[in-house]
Amino acid sequence: MKKWLLTVAMAASFGAAADEGMWQPHQLPAMADELKAKGLEISADSISKLTEFPMNAVISLGGCTASFVSPKGLVVTNHHCAYGSIQYNSTPEKNLLKDGFLAKTYAEELPATPGSRIFVTEAVTDVTDKVKANQMDKVGNEFYKGIELQEKTLVAECEKEDGYRCQVYSFHGGLEYYLVKQLEIRDVRLAYNPAASVGKYGGDIDNWMWPRHTGDFSFYRAYVSKDGKPADFSKDNVPYEPKSFLKVSAKGVSDGDFVMVAGYPGRTNRYRTADEVNNQFNWAYPEGKVLQERMISIIKETASEGSDERIKYESLIAGLANYAKNFTSMIEYYGKSTMLADREKIESDLANWIGKDKKRQQQYGETLSSLEKLVAKSQQNQQRDILLGYIGYTTMVTTARDLYRLANEKTLADMAREPGYQERDMTNFTSSMERIDRRYAASVDKALLADLLTRYAALPAEQHLAALDKAFGISSKFDAKALAKTLDKMYANTKLNNKETRLAWMNKSVADFKASNDPFIQFAVQTFDADMAREKEKKQLEGDLMKVRPQYMDAIIAYNRELGKPVYADANSSLRVTVGNVKGYSPQDGLVAVPFTRLEGILAKDTGVDPFDAPAKQLELIKQKQYGDYYVKAVDSVPVNFLSTLDTTGGNSGSPTLNGRAELVGLLFDGVYESIIGDWGYDAQSNRSIQVDSRYMLWVMQYLDNADNLLAEMEIVR
Repeated sequence: MKKWLLTVAMAASFGAAADEGMWQPHQLPAMADELKAKGLEISADSISKLTEFPMNAVISLGGCTASFVSPKGLVVTNHHCAYGSIQYNSTPEKNLLKDGFLAKTYAEELPATPGSRIFVTEAVTDVTDKVKANQMDKVGNEFYKGIELQEKTLVAECEKEDGYRCQVYSFHGGLEYYLVKQLEIRDVRLAYNPAASVGKYGGDIDNWMWPRHTGDFSFYRAYVSKDGKPADFSKDNVPYEPKSFLKVSAKGVSDGDFVMVAGYPGRTNRYRTADEVNNQFNWAYPEGKVLQERMISIIKETASEGSDERIKYESLIAGLANYAKNFTSMIEYYGKSTMLADREKIESDLANWIGKDKKRQQQYGETLSSLEKLVAKSQQNQQRDILLGYIGYTTMVTTARDLYRLANEKTLADMAREPGYQERDMTNFTSSMERIDRRYAASVDKALLADLLTRYAALPAEQHLAALDKAFGISSKFDAKALAKTLDKMYANTKLNNKETRLAWMNKSVADFKASNDPFIQFAVQTFDADMAREKEKKQLEGDLMKVRPQYMDAIIAYNRELGKPVYADANSSLRVTVGNVKGYSPQDGLVAVPFTRLEGILAKDTGVDPFDAPAKQLELIKQKQYGDYYVKAVDSVPVNFLSTLDTTGGNSGSPTLNGRAELVGLLFDGVYESIIGDWGYDAQSNRSIQVDSRYMLWVMQYLDNADNLLAEMEIVR
């Protein structure tokens, strides 16, 4: 283990690049002096202690971040993070997406999407030595399975205590491993969401843009049994009482103020090789963008706006649109940047540094070439692999595959099963089967699958899969009409569109599946062996990469240590902290973006047509200058959104933006167009995160939606 990540070398250079980095909480005490100089008023040590304020108030939703803001389990996150639950509870007759929702009492709160969870991180333990014990002599698939078994063993031991969910996270490509223990709250309810004309104001047009005027916030509530333990939904459950919660600031922040975010950023790729960068930007992102935009078009063409079918797919449309715009910006930025040349220089400098020392040659001499070969191998069938990946967005194919995989996994001892199919996963698996009813329409699913299979059929013959071709009747002479007839018959005759049927299949045997006449189950059976063979090949390659990447990262860390530069781990959905300041930026020559927007900007943008269709009551309040307690002289209005230099990415959505006293001053929900590239690198001049200002959130709650009951239970700093 290389413990010098926390040493003076890191602390000494922290001040020069303080805003860059998604730091593990235990790293922060080494930065205490610099953090204090920037504006942190609480102890840096307290931020490193996950069971103490403020870190124990910051929670994960399993894809987004959130935080407790009352002693009665009230949770604030982004509107787009609660979007699935809002959609789940919406119908054409009672459209919560369009009209908003407010529960005035606990009894009126609505169950979130089945499978929704709130995770409270309670412990992070270094388990590197335990994970790697007796594994380093193995290679390929055996190494992959060996590491996986060690992780599952640690998780099983951790989860002996009821009500907890544990996971082993890999850092620096597998150089280090940490076991994360989280309290798993299973009864999650929707308490309040503003109308989409507030929570999604500006829609896809304003996504990743500045200036921004989006009230991207919503509220959940966490419930537990009467004895305070996590429990499934029950009318007898009571609101969870967190050990601490965040105070909400009605004072907010000003230009230049210190801010920090604690959250669960998803994935970054800041240490990928030049070859990986080149492939991602010149092939993967363009291909992904085409597929995302086509899928959006298919859904809109197939399901009319306002219909039940469209409501079921609104969340998917929003997600695809976000990715498509993200990829567009990635491609544009890359074309104007020196990213590839910079990565090539880094690798060249690293190779030269290794070559100048015999000891380093012995330790890292083969690392770069080995990694290069494995990366090239991973890209061999990427045209096919990306299409198979997007087929995962369709429902009937993935449902049948998952159910048949479960039947096969159940023939094994629990510890021998694939992660996702163990007994610990069955509650989530069941929820995934249940929520299909509000996310599936046969007409849309069939249209999406037909388009993806048509693209697959056009691939070179060597990339075709015999089992998949046979299952859908695809041959060298592709017949679109024949495929359409095949799919029509499959969708007409399947019973997997029924929830009770799906749940019943969870308990059936492999023999039951093989005897079934359901066309999608037949498909799953026919393709299973080939799928497992490909999975084994993938794990063989992944196992080889898992041995080389840590060596690569070890070399990078050692090299940067000599240069006096800190190295933080790529984001991996574990708890991180990033710090910065409220600050505008210059997106291009001659333009300067100030760090705050105001209520009057909503009036200026409003057209009365979605997505610029603010509620009539809100427009009238703004015209009357009804600012209430949230007026700020510096902007001569109520601030709506603000910019910061915080280093964030997907998964940070919903993260509480805190001032130096750890009071909530905003909710992070987006980044500016120029900062999308932040997954691959941080640019201090253009990287800006976008937050909902706490003052705007409070203003909407008080004056627009009359959420007095929620305001009364929050501790608001005025």
